[in-house]
Amino acid sequence: MAAASTEPPRLQQLLERDPYLAPFRTDFQRRYSLFYNHLKNIEESEGGLDKFTKSYKTFGVNQLADGGIYCKEWAPGAEAVFLAGDFNGWNPFSHPYKKLEYGKWELLIPPQDGHSPVPHGSKLKVVIRAQNGALLYRISPWARYVVRDEDKVNYDWVHWNPPQSYIHKNPSPKRLKSLRIYESHVGIASPEGKVASYKNFTYNVLPRIKDLGYNCVQLMAIMEHAYYASFGYQVTSFFAASSRYGTPDDLKEMIDVAHSMGITVLLDVVHSHASKNSEDGLNQFDGTDSCFFHSGYRGTHQLWDSRLFDYANWEVLRFLLSNLRMWIEDYRFDGFRFDGVTSMLYHHHGIGTGFSGDYNEYFGLHVDEDALCYLMLANHMINTLHPECITIAEDVSGMPALCRPVEEGGGGFDYRLAMAIPDKWIQIIKELKDEDWNMGNIVHTLTNRRYEEKYIAYAESHDQALVGDKTLAFHLMDAEMYTNMSVLMPLTPVIDRGIQLHKMIRLITHALGGESYLNFMGNEFGHPEWLDFPRIGNNESYHYARRQFNLTEDDLLRYKFLNAFDRDMNKLEERFGWLASPQAYVSEKHESNKVIAFERAGLIFIFNFHPYQSYVDYRVGIETPGKYKILLDSDAGEYGGHQRLDHNTEYFSEEFPHNYRPNSIMQSTSNQLPRGFPRHQIKVYIPSRVALVLHNTDIPK
Repeated sequence: MAAASTEPPRLQQLLERDPYLAPFRTDFQRRYSLFYNHLKNIEESEGGLDKFTKSYKTFGVNQLADGGIYCKEWAPGAEAVFLAGDFNGWNPFSHPYKKLEYGKWELLIPPQDGHSPVPHGSKLKVVIRAQNGALLYRISPWARYVVRDEDKVNYDWVHWNPPQSYIHKNPSPKRLKSLRIYESHVGIASPEGKVASYKNFTYNVLPRIKDLGYNCVQLMAIMEHAYYASFGYQVTSFFAASSRYGTPDDLKEMIDVAHSMGITVLLDVVHSHASKNSEDGLNQFDGTDSCFFHSGYRGTHQLWDSRLFDYANWEVLRFLLSNLRMWIEDYRFDGFRFDGVTSMLYHHHGIGTGFSGDYNEYFGLHVDEDALCYLMLANHMINTLHPECITIAEDVSGMPALCRPVEEGGGGFDYRLAMAIPDKWIQIIKELKDEDWNMGNIVHTLTNRRYEEKYIAYAESHDQALVGDKTLAFHLMDAEMYTNMSVLMPLTPVIDRGIQLHKMIRLITHALGGESYLNFMGNEFGHPEWLDFPRIGNNESYHYARRQFNLTEDDLLRYKFLNAFDRDMNKLEERFGWLASPQAYVSEKHESNKVIAFERAGLIFIFNFHPYQSYVDYRVGIETPGKYKILLDSDAGEYGGHQRLDHNTEYFSEEFPHNYRPNSIMQSTSNQLPRGFPRHQIKVYIPSRVALVLHNTDIPK
């Protein structure tokens, strides 16, 4: 019997904000009803959302206060379940689980002389007797620590219960108004050709991130994944922090040190799919293909060759929601970037589908409302139990209201990634001559976002750094990055163009493209090589699975210029907070001049993308009158520019309406203008391929 429709309490506000959604009112009602009824059932059957999502403390293998061990698993397809390991000489039958209702199994092992019967660091396996009688040795889906010996293919489950766990010393930072995110991968965070450690990241990379002005770290590939080259996107153990970088305590220390620096830490969480591994993954845990996943065709992602969760299943909801809660409460993560949200939202998973923006693409039978309901539950849980935490959706489809509150019928996310922006920059650089760049198209892409939904802008992420693609720096400078980045070499046209455009692209994306900003580690200084993990195709080489931070420390290399500009750009945002300010007012996007000008957070941003034309008398419209000075100049010598601007120059406004702004600015080298001087004839000098940020000195900041 279908549940009665329940309308989101604030749906009318959403429909008034976006009238195009009005025809889909029943869709919002149906989605919210599914969410509401799940929540109601959790309250009635599980004692509430708080208790339900604490299941990570009872499922798997957990230490009791008296020293005993309590074990619990969900294996509905099993005929019998046992626990085997070092503690019982790997006897597969000596410790049977008791069968409970709804496919659950439990086992209580009493303490031995007041001590745990399963020592810390010992190996374990859940032994499943399948319906065909076969014995299957499995890692618990709730395992907290798994390791792989160098001479083995599969991971082993290791009982993690140290006598003294790491204790967090620093509180989490307060919720940020805007994020400057440094997207990071611990394993590649070193110039050395090896898997780097949590310790390396803690003591060598976090100080660098802080110095660069980023206030948030987004950690990739933390949830354990058997295949390193999957970039962490083929998860095998969802509750285990990857052991290839160190221990769980090492990760806790890393997060704690980040918090001591005021840095927010986000986890790249993969709940959109799971590895097909069965020996050391979730797949066929109980001997069937339907445990945790849809059975048959629906349970496999055809492009990713991975398993797809059954989000309508009660125990899957318990597993995934508890997983989020564990990462927040045990490790102190401050939120999540949800990977592959588009794949979750639609039955077609976005495969072979182009999203035109037609609202019918976001509603109807092709939407996986069970998956959407899970995301609503996840965001509701996080917002209720840990309201300081942040959630980000990686959704290329642009589903409306995904980043509006659940009470409005939305998905509940705080931010979504502005995924069209990096694609646009790559397309422009690959397909157009510099003189053919379309200023209106650039501005449209950077400002085209759903009203009152927050976006994270980025010029490029890890996607563009992977082998098979090219970073912006590589697209701009290509092979010359290997030969002409030394300051002892003449500045070639290719390197000059690449350095100047690299800075301009990042600044305009940062300032115009969203309410937060993201950069992938190393891309800020134009890392000269793509990212390729060790695999058979490259003879298991680590040469490209590293970040050469040392390049920025070599005073003879031009990478230092890009690094310095990125740092000062972030520091300027920290000072003026343009990401947390209302969307910019764009006063100019001049096609033939290749000039874009806009105001945001009381600052004036001016970009001259023209490849060779400088303007000595360019008028720029502004809102607030006053005296302006240069705060950031991409042409400055410390950024590898040509130093064509005098930073002592002052720009005075005059009452001369321009580009629909009530005032405009003009230039003077003195504080006082002569009486009767024709103010409207003095204008701004904007050199070619230069970005400027001006500040009204009459307004202290």
